[in-house]
Amino acid sequence: MYEFITGDIVEKTPTYIILETGNVGYFINISLFTYSLLPDQNPCQLFIHQIVREDAHILFGFINKEEREVFRQLISVSGVGANTARLILSSLSPAEVQAAINEGNVPDLQRIKGIGAKSAQRIIVDLKGKISMAAEMDQLFPSESNTIKEESLSALVNLGFAKKTVEKVLEQVLKGSDQITVEELIKEALKKL
Repeated sequence: MYEFITGDIVEKTPTYIILETGNVGYFINISLFTYSLLPDQNPCQLFIHQIVREDAHILFGFINKEEREVFRQLISVSGVGANTARLILSSLSPAEVQAAINEGNVPDLQRIKGIGAKSAQRIIVDLKGKISMAAEMDQLFPSESNTIKEESLSALVNLGFAKKTVEKVLEQVLKGSDQITVEELIKEALKKL
């Protein structure tokens, strides 16, 4: 499985991008959300979700991990395929999708072509409370501190701590210090957990 691909943009359209890296051109399906945030200069990095089928290997690219996570949550719902999830993320931003699901806003989801009342309700029932409200504006343009926070969060959750608890503790530690490494952040968080 690919985590990300970094390369030069050879071709860019609202539905796909071709990235060249290591003399190989990768055809990557994207959403309009990702397209709108693609950089004008090279190199470009996209986070990848790969789907392997009997007849094809399909790559979907995302501008950030939050969008990819929303995509993965959406395709976990029965009846929602990869192209439908991409269509949802082309119509609404990841934060708007999360808000619609957590607020039970069926009409917002129904406005998307191909999503009827039953599909919208199924998405809400399956994902309400599971989908994180983490994709806030500051995470659309990740800073170094967000990367440090993400790495620390991942490490502590892998150690068995509850995600919500870890997020609160990390926020507290980050408020108290401007310059901190991942290792220092994890050590400080472990003292408070």
